[in-house]
Amino acid sequence: MTVKIVTDSVADLPLEIASELGITVIPLNVRFGTEVYRDGVDLTTEQFYEKLKYSKTLPVTSVPSPGSFAEAYDKLAKETDEILAIVVSAKLSGTYEVALQSIGLMERKCRVEVIDSQWAVMAEGFIVMKAAKAAQTGASLDEVVDIARKTIPSVDFRAAFDTLEYLKRGGRIGAAQALLGSILKINPLITLKDGVVEPAGRTRSRAKAIDHLYSFVMSFAHIEEMAIEDAACPDDAELLVERLSSKFPKERIYRSKTTPVIGTHTGPGLLLVAVFGDR
Repeated sequence: MTVKIVTDSVADLPLEIASELGITVIPLNVRFGTEVYRDGVDLTTEQFYEKLKYSKTLPVTSVPSPGSFAEAYDKLAKETDEILAIVVSAKLSGTYEVALQSIGLMERKCRVEVIDSQWAVMAEGFIVMKAAKAAQTGASLDEVVDIARKTIPSVDFRAAFDTLEYLKRGGRIGAAQALLGSILKINPLITLKDGVVEPAGRTRSRAKAIDHLYSFVMSFAHIEEMAIEDAACPDDAELLVERLSSKFPKERIYRSKTTPVIGTHTGPGLLLVAVFGDR
């Protein structure tokens, strides 16, 4: 039986990719006051930012319920006896613990393993995709787990946006706190390191921030996969795609929208490039 792969919505996988590779995506939740939305299911990225403009209350995020994971595991257990869940960094979210605890709520017998990807967005997504492709070739659960773990050090991302205020409010700012002290108008750049938000630099303009993303990609000797994501700034994303087409085939660059859960912690204007490859 084919190993089944589960992940969460923070991986930002395009719907067609998740469908093609048979990946089950469990949505996190976004809450505006008393209204709760499933990430990317009940609320699109565009709807989220429109709501963010006019909402009197700032949104907050929450992990999926244990029942949502258990239900997904049980459904997949009808088709397989081996499941692998690869989820967002445990240092950013409680999703990993929920995914683990949910195994005990299952009604069917099935071996389930859970991996902390140590990443988010499409950096997490590339690990999930690599595991799913291995599963489709008939690899065993132990083999798929090994492949996923070996992929973790080979992914990376850089993100540029307008303000760190949302990360600060959400308590996810990590070492990027150091960037907050500037009295100048800056465009902060971040990444994750060991699962925690880290500063990756700062620039004085949006154009220079995009130059930084370009240089980050150009520093790779070999690229297996690349994705460009945006939050309400598609024109910037398309310009970056065009610039990077000299380094990597344009038709192979995944285009993705960051989900509302990510937007809650970054605000609008997020532009991000994720790479799976070697420096």
